[in-house]
Amino acid sequence: MKNFITNFILLACISCGLLISPEANAQLTDGVFRAAGTPANPKVDATWNHYYNYKGISELTKELANTHPDLIKRTSIGKSYEGRDIWLLTVTNFNEGDADRKPAMYIDGNIHSNEIQGTEMSLYTAWYLAEMFGSNDFINQLLTEKTFYIVPTINPDARENFFNEPNTASSPRSGMKPIDNDGDFMVNEDKYDDLNGDGSINMMRRKNPRGQFVENDTYPELMERVGPDEFGEYELLGYEGLDNDGDGRINEDGEGYYDPNRDWGWKWQPNYIQGGAHKYPFSLPENRAVMEFVMEHPNIGAAQSYHNSGGMILRGPGAEEDLRTYNRQDVRVYDALGEMGERVIPGYRYLVVYKDLYSVFGGELDWFYGSRGIFTFTNELWTSFEMFNSNDRSREDSYEFNKYLLFNDALVEWEPYNHPQYGEIEIGGTEKNFGRAHPGFLLEHAAHRNMAFTIYHAYSTPNLVIDEISEKDLGGGLKEVTAVVTNTRMIPTHASQDLKYNIMPPDYISIEGADVEAGMIVTNRDMGHTVEQKNNPQKIAVDNIPGMGSVTVRWIISEGRNYTVTVDSKKGGLVHKRK
Repeated sequence: MKNFITNFILLACISCGLLISPEANAQLTDGVFRAAGTPANPKVDATWNHYYNYKGISELTKELANTHPDLIKRTSIGKSYEGRDIWLLTVTNFNEGDADRKPAMYIDGNIHSNEIQGTEMSLYTAWYLAEMFGSNDFINQLLTEKTFYIVPTINPDARENFFNEPNTASSPRSGMKPIDNDGDFMVNEDKYDDLNGDGSINMMRRKNPRGQFVENDTYPELMERVGPDEFGEYELLGYEGLDNDGDGRINEDGEGYYDPNRDWGWKWQPNYIQGGAHKYPFSLPENRAVMEFVMEHPNIGAAQSYHNSGGMILRGPGAEEDLRTYNRQDVRVYDALGEMGERVIPGYRYLVVYKDLYSVFGGELDWFYGSRGIFTFTNELWTSFEMFNSNDRSREDSYEFNKYLLFNDALVEWEPYNHPQYGEIEIGGTEKNFGRAHPGFLLEHAAHRNMAFTIYHAYSTPNLVIDEISEKDLGGGLKEVTAVVTNTRMIPTHASQDLKYNIMPPDYISIEGADVEAGMIVTNRDMGHTVEQKNNPQKIAVDNIPGMGSVTVRWIISEGRNYTVTVDSKKGGLVHKRK
């Protein structure tokens, strides 16, 4: 394992320009000096200090595909509830091998509408891989060996709503399919009202000599709760809004809430058990489109879903009931990947959902692994560590960060408003683009580090090599042919969940160009122990080729000199070697 990590870091150093061969040309280009690890003159001049709306995503993905036709193909995997295309970028070296037979990494973002930066992480990955190809040996090798399936946003409707409609930093979470939350046969009648018309839903406060809040001494925008034995100067009235239906409550219907990340077909539970669940598994068209694509692409062995926030690298199980789903061998792989993630993304913690957070039923993370045997992480993007690169945190940090690095650009100062129900109030707080989403100057930094983690994950998917084909003369015109197939990466061709439920076909190791009399798996080569496969001995079925491990097979042949050994693995790809 240590040598494996060392080799990856060495390749990464080459990728970043830290190790330069004597023959390397000067780094000067037309008008710029290339920074290490960055495309010097990208053909697609994308920028990564802002967020792309649906139009921007459509234009950028089209330009990437048109500019790099040998590396990127753009397709739609389906339509959203409101009819938007759910764009997919397939990224690989299309001139070498079949994209859908190479071991693959799936990446998506923005399943929750307000968790926006996963889209930029995904887009940046496609852009970077294409722009670095041809000038970086590691990326060249990676895209020749692997395929990336990248869906920048799987919730485009709600993303547009977050951008274009008044919202908080945390709303809306769901998609845009209308929901009557309170059973009054009206939808969204008490959604947030942008009272001051600034495009962001902020907090309302009212002066009250018996209130429970006071202004912070240094940052008056920050409200602090007083002690249990004293009164403050203000009461907080919640997010700005009106009682539109006359029931005495404000904003109780929200945006028509359901949670797309409770809609997946693994241990799904109805809403009264798992809050946010919709009608039935895959009742949402966006999730169904992803499910159908993944089912049609058995070469996917690794996956990444981007959320926010909290600075976490999460793996399943989502609920304690699933603890036995993950066996020791798979957990070792997850741990190695997660620990590397903590190294390349400072401030992030590698955690287990049910153990370190809460129980989740019907989550995407669990469906990918539980139903498809795909090693999958969810990264919760953005953490307060990123503000001052420190774990010493206080409630004032975000206000100091806003003051000294954003120059108060994320702040809505308290302003008076005459509320029809509450009378004289004040509205203020932070903008909706701050608190969960990365500020622009940190966005590219986060995109690169998270991309590096997914590249390491993709690199770790199976890489099969036929190490040996040897012959032994048995006499009487018979020969014994032995083949050793090695997986040189840490992820096996079949996860334990895959083996338990026979999700994928076995790996097949076959010989062509020879008359086969018998075929067998060698269980102990030193002792000569084998298990014969009596049916169709030419094509030997192997349950699994373990990570950083080998399998040995053997045939007894009567004819054949120039024969070919082929390995056919759904997650490990196709490998041929001619004797």
